[in-house]
Amino acid sequence: MAGSLVHFELPSEDALRAKQFWSGFGWTFNDPGMAGLQYWMTQTGQSQGGAIFEADGPGGMIVYFDTDDIDASVARVRELGGTSDEKPPIPHIGWFARCADTEGNDFSLFQRDDSVSA
Repeated sequence: MAGSLVHFELPSEDALRAKQFWSGFGWTFNDPGMAGLQYWMTQTGQSQGGAIFEADGPGGMIVYFDTDDIDASVARVRELGGTSDEKPPIPHIGWFARCADTEGNDFSLFQRDDSVSA
């Protein structure tokens, strides 16, 4: 369903420490094998998951909302007074765009599209 929270990311100064913390809530993690990136994924619901990754300093959770048409959603964010970056591809997975609402709250949009190439 468009508009559903489908993914979140937890930037972490120490990804192994963060994995240990969240594992205490029953989460299990796997490494999807992204070259050059420590990115540990977890499944938190039937159509929802998240990841922990190494980052410089705390940055706050990043949430991703599903959309059926990322171009239209990016345009709508901008029409409503928010901001949005252009959409970069996630090869063989889809598209995402980092956005902010009128109050400066960061969020991202995600559209699944398995046909996206690098």
